[in-house]
This record gives sequence, structure tokens and C-alpha cells, in this order.
Amino acid sequence: MRRGALLSRRALARGACAALAAAGASVLCGCNGPDLADRLSGKDIGTEPASGSTFAFDTYCTFTVYGDDAALARLSAACTRYDELFNLYDEASDIARINAAGGARVDVDPATAELIARALEYCEQADGLFDITIGAVSTLWDFEEGVRPADDAIAAALPHVDWRGVHVDADASTVWLDDPEAKLDLGGIAKGYVADRLVELLRDETDATAAMISLGGNIALFGTKPDGSTWDIGVRDPNDPGGSTVVGTAHLAEPLSLVTSGLYERTFELDGAAYWHILDPRTGMPVATDVDAVTVACPSSTMADALSTTLFVAGSAQGASIADEHDQTGALFLKQDGTSAGSARWQELTAFESGA
Repeated sequence: MRRGALLSRRALARGACAALAAAGASVLCGCNGPDLADRLSGKDIGTEPASGSTFAFDTYCTFTVYGDDAALARLSAACTRYDELFNLYDEASDIARINAAGGARVDVDPATAELIARALEYCEQADGLFDITIGAVSTLWDFEEGVRPADDAIAAALPHVDWRGVHVDADASTVWLDDPEAKLDLGGIAKGYVADRLVELLRDETDATAAMISLGGNIALFGTKPDGSTWDIGVRDPNDPGGSTVVGTAHLAEPLSLVTSGLYERTFELDGAAYWHILDPRTGMPVATDVDAVTVACPSSTMADALSTTLFVAGSAQGASIADEHDQTGALFLKQDGTSAGSARWQELTAFESGA
């Protein structure tokens, strides 16, 4: 397993199935569509979902699709392509090539240029709480092996964390960094961007009528289920290492995105101190926050992904205010003291029901 991936594929598979179960009885684990008996009987398979999964972005990506079984393969292939483009630890990826270029211009895939351009917009809005050049620091940490970098190494890397030194020429699909020692890490936004692109693929290139896309803690919905029922998404308890316990269920009538940033398994203890993978761009250390997890609901999965990280760093009070600044956006904060708090529009958007 490459550096930066904490869980084994077997453990991730268990987590994926738990997430699917929490999402509702209509979501099934496995890679099979309607069976042969249904097809031969003339049953309306358009009302029954097909489900599948693939491994990408260091997690199991799962799909539940109504109306077009063939879309599953298209979704899997797209995940593989985007993973190859955005993987920080793959030397052939666009992101790794930008980081290794020493400030030179790098020709990239148009999708990479678009993602970075979008990410810079969120960096500007976040006022230091979200920065895609955190890679200068994040690559020093190893949450798989439990490695904490020395304080002087973190201090030396911090001056290279500054999103303002990232430049994109979208027309030419080129990207460059002012600082030769800066490093991009798009882990706080890439899956959200991919989820939005997968929804576009379903809408524009398949016959799918509805779908749920789950990329780890990122869920994006497309269309309306054939029976008109809500999309029921379980919000995981961040204090359950097994991942099978939920603190409640969001009942989404609209095809929104739901993205969670939280501690979960990507933590380690060293010399009596606990460390987690969400780093504060201002300090290079795991963020000091009053929350264990933040879940964001909004139409754009890209925004939900960037916001969930931003709000986690901000904490529950400032985070709720930030969420309220965005239309059609709600956030749920699971706090370290065992309580929870929702932003002004959270309940309106999600009809959230507490309890397993």
C-alpha cells in the first residue's frame, strides 16, 4: 500500500459495506445488477438498482444506479482515470509531476487544470483554513506507519504553504508553482470534484435515471428514485472504529451531495499524544478543533468536500457561520464533548433524524 493510505483494502471493504447498509435497505453490497430470473420474467428492472464498486483514491468507491446497468463500468473506469491524474503519491500523476517540476510549467489534463482552478477559488474564500499547498507539510507525516515529523521539519516546510503561488492557464492546460519547494495535495477536494464529474457522466452519457455515488466519505446523488422515496444516508459515528454505528440518518428529497470530514481511523498515538490526518495549514499540525466530524450537505460535491475540511479546521461556532454564508448549504458538527450542532439550514435540507 502506498504511503498515505492507512486502511487495508479488506478493512476498507468492510467500511464500504457498512456505509452502504447505513445508506438504506435499497442499497446493496456487491457488483451485480438485476439477476437473470428478473430479466427472463419481464420484471421492470428499471425500478431495481444495479450496484458495483471499485478501488480508487485509497478507498472503495461504490455505485448504486437505476436505469442503466452498463453505467457501472463507466463509473469505475472514470474513477481509475481520475485517480491516475490526482494521486499525490504516484510519480506519473499530474499532481506529482507538478510537485516535482521545481516551478516549471507542467502540461496537465484539462480536468487537472479545472480542479486546481476550482480549488484555488475555495482557498481564497477560506482565509487560511483550506490550502491545497499543504502538501509541503502533509508529505512529512505518515499516518500509516505512525510517523510524526520533527518540529523543525514542520517549521521549515510551513513557509512553502501558500496557495497564492499556484497558477493555472486553463486554456493551455498548464500549471506552475512560484515556489519550487511547494507541493500540491488535493486530498481535501479531489473526491468531491470527481463525484461531480461522475454525476455529469451519468446525466450526459448514460441512460441512468437515478444514482448514489459513494467515494468513501463523499456521497453524491443523481436524479430521483423510481418510487419517489428519499435518499436515506446514515451519518457515521466517528467514535466507532468499526464504522457500523450511525448517529442518525439524513433523508434527502433532492439530489444533493453529502460529504464528511472526520477523525475516524486515520489517527495514531505516539508518546501519549494523539494525531489525526486533518492538518491546519497555519501550523502544519493536526488541527485543534472542538469537533470529531463535520458533514456538509449542498448541491455541489466539490464545494461540500472543500467546505467539510474548512469547517473542521474552523470548529463548530465559526464553521456554522461559514456554512450559513452559502446558499442551499447545511452542516452538522459532531463535537468532541459528545453533543452535536447543526447550521441554520441543516435540518431543512436533510430532514435529519437522530439515532441508529
